[in-house]
Amino acid sequence: MRQYLEFEKPVAELESKIEDLRRMTVAPGDINIADEVAKLSAKADAQLKAIYAKLSPWQKTQVARHAERPKALGVISALIEDFTPLAGDRAFADDAAIVGGMGRFRGRAVMVIGTEKGVDTESRLKHNFGMAKPEGYRKARRLMELAGRFNLPILTFVDTSGAFPGIEAEARGQAEAIARGIEACLDAPVPFVATIIGEGGSGGAIALAAGNVVLMYEHAIYSVISPEGCASILWRDSAQAATAAEAMRITAQDLKKLGLIDEIVSEPMGGAHRDPKAALAALGDAVDKALSPLLDQKPEALRAKRREKFLAMGKLGL
Repeated sequence: MRQYLEFEKPVAELESKIEDLRRMTVAPGDINIADEVAKLSAKADAQLKAIYAKLSPWQKTQVARHAERPKALGVISALIEDFTPLAGDRAFADDAAIVGGMGRFRGRAVMVIGTEKGVDTESRLKHNFGMAKPEGYRKARRLMELAGRFNLPILTFVDTSGAFPGIEAEARGQAEAIARGIEACLDAPVPFVATIIGEGGSGGAIALAAGNVVLMYEHAIYSVISPEGCASILWRDSAQAATAAEAMRITAQDLKKLGLIDEIVSEPMGGAHRDPKAALAALGDAVDKALSPLLDQKPEALRAKRREKFLAMGKLGL
């Protein structure tokens, strides 16, 4: 059963009526169900288009967090052939919040890394809701260094509210692990394409997203802190999250204007969760388009342009 967001209630009511009509059996001469379904479907589509044409940043945040939105493992399954997962940081443990390994993207060998939130209660607990611990970022760093040794382009798919904030993570060097992860991104001698597929939260996202090209789904968000966290700090009231989301300029459209991301990947009307197959096909095309021009560039040029790109962000006067 489809899950609807609060602002999608008008669409939910129309689509509920459509389902009721489809289940009806009528005698000859009664209403033409097909005609009624067609009328209501057209009305629902128009309503959905109107709603999504003027989403607020807070509404986009809810879309980015939608439970049925494609997750990293779903993206990998759809876009990567012959995927071989690699585990562990070779120091402490394996962190299931970060998944990665080698595979083929449209015939080319690549290293793939992503933050995985999970799709149901069991998998969300297993993957810690996509909140990585130090060993997760060290695993990502290990895979990036491995990609450099074997000349494998790096593709990352980010969907995290942020790094895990627990005491044990801090005790094991969370900040250092994230910083080293960013360093590994910047130092990678191979093409690097990063995509924000859902939430891009804080340093937990940047540790996997400092690529040559940064893509972002149309209804994804990317921010230094969650809207709720920002509201709690500034107003001491998480109920001000909508106000914080507006002020933080966390949407793909705002970030593209600010030069913090490179391209926006279009989503099907109503969000990627309504038509994951189409959303993933569009993502595959966008990644391919971004990766192709990087393949012939030398390691020194890739590193230099990547570092220049991120150092320049400090000059934007945000």
